[in-house]
Amino acid sequence: MRAMRIPYFSAVLCVPIFAASFLYAAGKSVTIELKNAKGEGVGRATLKEAKQGGVQIKLNLNNLPEGEHAVHVHQTAKCEAPDFKSAGGHFNPDGKKHGLENPNGHHAGDMPNFKVQSDGTAHVSILNKDITMGSDNHSIFSNGGTALVIHAKADDMKTDPAGNAGDRIACGVIPAPASKAK
Repeated sequence: MRAMRIPYFSAVLCVPIFAASFLYAAGKSVTIELKNAKGEGVGRATLKEAKQGGVQIKLNLNNLPEGEHAVHVHQTAKCEAPDFKSAGGHFNPDGKKHGLENPNGHHAGDMPNFKVQSDGTAHVSILNKDITMGSDNHSIFSNGGTALVIHAKADDMKTDPAGNAGDRIACGVIPAPASKAK
């Protein structure tokens, strides 16, 4: 039996295609719509793998109350109005306590507060180095996906389990890609 030989040009073509696939995977992003308790759209969030590790979350929001608000990644990919409790608790694969200022560590889904302007809009970018878009247990796609939740008040960064951030006023599902859903 004769061994099959791959022509040189075919091998050369495969390398750039493989590299392009790798670069695409490394730069993946997902955009989600956030809705309020009435089911009305209040903007979008784009989540993208950050070059320095973690996930960069760009919020482009409108029709929200003015002031400082908490935003967290929650553990369940459900956003059932009016209270969004279907999203479960904060995404916490390491079983830590709440708050970025907690000396014992914090939930992976905990993030800094952001500010909504007097016109009801917010255009901010938040880096969360504790989550990924991969296939590990810190992935926002874990267990079928997660949810991004905006709270009525600012997070105090220390009170367990949710930082006294108040009601959940907006929510967006971060679905797992079909190949990662469990």
